[in-house]
Amino acid sequence: MRDFSEIYADFSPVAGAGQSSRCAQCGVPFCQTGCPLQNNIPDWLRLAAEGRAEEAWRQSAATSTMPEICGRICPQDRLCEGACTLEQSGWETVTIGSVERWLGDMAFEHGWVEPIRPRVERGQSVGIVGAGPAGMAAADRLRSAGYAVTIYDRHDRAGGLLMYGIPGFKLEKHVVQRRLDRLAEGGVRFRLGVDVGGDLPFGEVRAAHDAVLVATGVYQARRLTAPGCGSTGVIAALDYLIASNRKGLGDAVAAFDSGALDASGKRVVVIGGGDTAMDCVRTAVRQGATSVTCLYRRDRDNMPGSAREFANAEEEGVVFEWLAAPRAVLGEADRVTGVRGQRMALAAQSADGRWSVEPLPGGEFDLAADLVIEALGFEPEDMPGLFAEPDLALTEWRTIRTAGHTKATTLEGVFAAGDIVRGASLVVWAVKDGQDAAAEIDAWLSGRERAAA
Repeated sequence: MRDFSEIYADFSPVAGAGQSSRCAQCGVPFCQTGCPLQNNIPDWLRLAAEGRAEEAWRQSAATSTMPEICGRICPQDRLCEGACTLEQSGWETVTIGSVERWLGDMAFEHGWVEPIRPRVERGQSVGIVGAGPAGMAAADRLRSAGYAVTIYDRHDRAGGLLMYGIPGFKLEKHVVQRRLDRLAEGGVRFRLGVDVGGDLPFGEVRAAHDAVLVATGVYQARRLTAPGCGSTGVIAALDYLIASNRKGLGDAVAAFDSGALDASGKRVVVIGGGDTAMDCVRTAVRQGATSVTCLYRRDRDNMPGSAREFANAEEEGVVFEWLAAPRAVLGEADRVTGVRGQRMALAAQSADGRWSVEPLPGGEFDLAADLVIEALGFEPEDMPGLFAEPDLALTEWRTIRTAGHTKATTLEGVFAAGDIVRGASLVVWAVKDGQDAAAEIDAWLSGRERAAA
């Protein structure tokens, strides 16, 4: 809680092998089916248990372009570890994520992570818009296949939310940077500080490459609509997290230095119950907030964020107000003094298992606050308007529409992957989408090459 270093330590070799040996080697590996990447988890756990760490890492890297990152930030309690047979039978899960992280870090330390050296240069190029996890995963696979790859990103550093959105206590930035360095050393070109659709027209990107992958993510924040939400002291979660991460990277951040995006000495209320809300409350604790409260309209069992993240936040002193929704932000235009909340009750369960809520009569209450952080989720930007491509079709949720189960958009040679297709989701799904998109782009370009021949 005193700094932004990662809170989990790596295994010793004996402890790592011991934890790996707990795997029951099930005939039907539910952990694997619970993983979006379908990682061969029992295989690399067995190898790690036998002391064959390099072979174990190569098994994990065969299906994932960034296993040491996913091992850190995946909500394993909802994925592989939640599906573990030991967990289901009451014996506590094998801690798959921590083993994956341990193997990945060992791979970099011992030089097992090899540079990208394509066997042959294909003579075709792919442009990737967005340097986040989907773009990074696609670039890794495409460059390995011999394509010239250029990644465009509006930020001054690559990595997307891995670099600027996720706090260092979950993912230290050198872990991301070494993956980016591997891409650059392998020949991937980065054009940073470039706003595709702004200072660089999307049409120019299409003209410069044989295929284009859109992997921009979704970063348009949902905002409060309650009275007083426009007051000074009401801020968006991503603005807050980016400022904190930039300070950690040594940047000058005027809005942080002025106190606008710094929780130090303030009473903080975070509105939302997802992983972004957990990142905000735990960041505020480390910045020295006098109190941190999380306001969420459903109960603990229906919180969308990781149970592990919630447990960590609670241990760090965060107070949770369950079944509570914001009704108004209190104070003046230039200063927030509190949040007026409304007690809620679960009403009815929908087909997807989510409960609707309804207000309890007479359930109003006030919370003191100097800083209110909105962590209500994210929506896509207007991609057809931004790219000046009216033929780029969208879904009813304004994400990019792709054909069937493919990554192909309605623009020839343009593919899309990650959150801009599926909506705000997990990093591991972005990695899977990026890898799948790379395979599809490779097949499409190879087909065109054969047809031209």
